Amino acid sequence: MPTIWTPRFLITAALGAAAVAVVTAIPTAIIDNPWFTRMTPVYADQYFFWIGTSLLTGALLATYFGGLRADRASGAGAAGGVLGYLAFGCPICNKLIVALLGVSGAMDYFAPAQPFLGALGLVAAGAALSYRLRALRRSSCQIQAPA
Repeated sequence: MPTIWTPRFLITAALGAAAVAVVTAIPTAIIDNPWFTRMTPVYADQYFFWIGTSLLTGALLATYFGGLRADRASGAGAAGGVLGYLAFGCPICNKLIVALLGVSGAMDYFAPAQPFLGALGLVAAGAALSYRLRALRRSSCQIQAPA
């Protein structure tokens, strides 16, 4: 059975992870940049969710370059990315959360829920990646003709 862990797949996954990391780190200001200012400090768990989300979604993106069409996993992968983004973003910089809960609600209710959102996001992205990898393995199996 051919393997999917080819150099092309690994390079694509690494480039995807780097792209996701940069695209999510700039607006959340998890890394300092001149365009956005974070109003709350970055905690260690937020770095964990940022890196984990980037790695899993980068690998998930690489599976879409393997010739397999979009499927049920794309929804779980998107949900994992959004939940991960919410997990490491600044609670009071998120306009939607502040509009729904107010600044004190964002800090009192949303901020404590962020680690749970991050864990749920990693589970969703991991499940989507697992599903896609199994589907790629099945599609790469070749049936041998009887001799």
